[in-house]
Order: sequence, then structure tokens, then C-alpha cells
Amino acid sequence: MNEFLWPVRVYYEDTDAGGVVYYANYLKFMERARTEWLRELGFEQDALRDEEGVIFAVRAVSVDYLRPAHFNDALQVSVRTLRAGKASVMLAQAVMRDGQVDPLCAATVKLASVDARTLRPKAVPEPIARAIAATTETGRLDSSATITE
Repeated sequence: MNEFLWPVRVYYEDTDAGGVVYYANYLKFMERARTEWLRELGFEQDALRDEEGVIFAVRAVSVDYLRPAHFNDALQVSVRTLRAGKASVMLAQAVMRDGQVDPLCAATVKLASVDARTLRPKAVPEPIARAIAATTETGRLDSSATITE
């Protein structure tokens, strides 16, 4: 699975006074898609926290807003793994209208794997790391990555 797609419908509450999707809501759409991507890989975030003691926190986001989405638009949100390190994952995400390829919004998202109790960097547990690495183009973890990322 190189690219994961998740459908999103724009509701009235997602829009601003002009009927355009409010910019911060694109980040919410992307968050939902990342949750569903992990679920598709076989991992529930609450189980990761409770059983593995790890959570994924957004460390950095770079977003380009290219075209507006409007009330009642059917959208697709993509998740694609760019790089998987020992304690981080770099993803490319985009929001497109259903059936179109040109993005309305595109982002690069860096997730940090952190200890659920201390919130300090923690290596991604091996089963999760293998599953995420399998979604990268190389199918491998970036061995040059360090745990302090």
C-alpha cells in the first residue's frame, strides 16, 4: 500500500462565513485520514497507547493551500509514507475533490513517536515500524535516523 485514501464530506460546520472550508479544518481531515491509515495497517491509537506505551504526536507540518473546498464537497484525503525513522515518520498528505487528482491542499507531516507517559522520544515498536516501513517506496526503515529526532 503506497497511498492510502480516506473519504471526507464537507459539512456546514467545516466552512467559514464565505462557505469555504476553514483552513484549519484541512488539518482535521488529515488527522482523521492518518488515524484510518494506522487502522488499515492494523493498529488502533488507543491500543498503541495502552499496550505499547507509545503515541504519535505531530512534530511539524508544512501546508500549501492551493484551491478552496466548499460545503457538501466529497473529498479524498491521501496519506503516503515518505520516510520511516526509528522514532519518527514523515508523511505526504493531500486533499482532493473526489475523482480529481489536483490537490486542493498538500502537506508534509512529521510524526514523532513518544512515550505515552513521559512524552519523550521513543522508538516505534517493531511491529508498527515494520508495517509502516512496508508502505515506503524502499520498504525499509531509514537506518540513519536517530532516536532523538
